[in-house]
Amino acid sequence: MKISVVILTLNNIRTIKEVLIAVVGWADEVFVLDSGSTDDTLNVAEEFGCKIEYRKFDGFGTQKRYAVDKAKNDWIFIVDSDEVVTEELKNEINISLQSDDYQGYMIPNTLFFLGGIMRYGREYKMPHLRLFNRKFGNYNDREVHEDVELKGKIKTLKNHIIHYSYTDLAEVFLKINNYSTRGANELFRRKKGASILKVITKFPITFLTEYLIRLNFLNGYRGFVWSFAQSVYGTMKYLKLREMNEKGKSK
Repeated sequence: MKISVVILTLNNIRTIKEVLIAVVGWADEVFVLDSGSTDDTLNVAEEFGCKIEYRKFDGFGTQKRYAVDKAKNDWIFIVDSDEVVTEELKNEINISLQSDDYQGYMIPNTLFFLGGIMRYGREYKMPHLRLFNRKFGNYNDREVHEDVELKGKIKTLKNHIIHYSYTDLAEVFLKINNYSTRGANELFRRKKGASILKVITKFPITFLTEYLIRLNFLNGYRGFVWSFAQSVYGTMKYLKLREMNEKGKSK
């Protein structure tokens, strides 16, 4: 089966070379959909012979859906611009597509965070539907936490992608600010509420869930920072949603 690897980019010079090394030559097509990079991201993509197109960013769901439609093959593999596909995963995909009768595959995703792999908790081999036949589905239009809506059989693979999402704590909190705004926008669009009780309890509940129940304490210092960051993200999202709702009432 021929595969189109689809990658969304925006100023990803830190990681894009390693991402492309892993998939160029293995996939039949690598399609880069950029939303306005000003660094050397696109120069690197051109050097690797990728198909490149620009589209103004209006949300992860709509951006990915557009890219899926523009790819030349029916089998689509969505790879983020900071994710490296391992050799073991590529081999497993090759075998699966030749021998299986599935329309989608859940790809395990492992986070590399603050200098090491998160070996416990949800960030170790968390499965996401990333490889699928577009004849049977595509992405929804959610601004963040977008999903593939697929009508067909789905299988979870064993080998993983390594996700190099953050360089340092500054980038962690920059992304928290960005994603919490997008998450609040999505909830506001769906007319969700944010009571004072929910805002106040979001941080402690999220932290205890991430750190204890999801075993991030076993990741040591990295697990503590991750749990803290997730708690800040959730709290900021509902604070921003509450602000949006209050502004909406005053109009």
